[in-house]
Amino acid sequence: MITIGNLGQKTGTKVQTIRYYEQIGLLPEPGRMAGGQRRYGEADLDRLSFIRHSRQLGFSLEAIRELLDLADNPDRSCVDADSIAQRQLRHVQERILRLRALEKELKRMIAGCTGDTIADCRVLEVLRDHSECLTAHQKIGA
Repeated sequence: MITIGNLGQKTGTKVQTIRYYEQIGLLPEPGRMAGGQRRYGEADLDRLSFIRHSRQLGFSLEAIRELLDLADNPDRSCVDADSIAQRQLRHVQERILRLRALEKELKRMIAGCTGDTIADCRVLEVLRDHSECLTAHQKIGA
């Protein structure tokens, strides 16, 4: 059995995040010692590692919840897990396209700057007036 601090160290997860995952039901409530201190086992470590890796790959908390539900039911078809991964891949590909458009726009904006005075700064001009942009970019990471 390990403490919440040790669990955090082993997985690279902040204690607050572990508590949050417990609160929203991604991690089960841990056993407690007589003094109320949380204690975790190998299954908790494995589950938190799964969550952390999924987050690093950009999966939403809801998608992770779906994947954990599948992992908790090993007799179910793998098709559902594949579908969730395919959905995540589409999100990543869409984000890459948006990032490439932003990169192009930023390069164009910077190239248009003459380096004279702020009054004539192309960077500030484009940032001030969205109609100066060539693409209808949107917030990245949404």
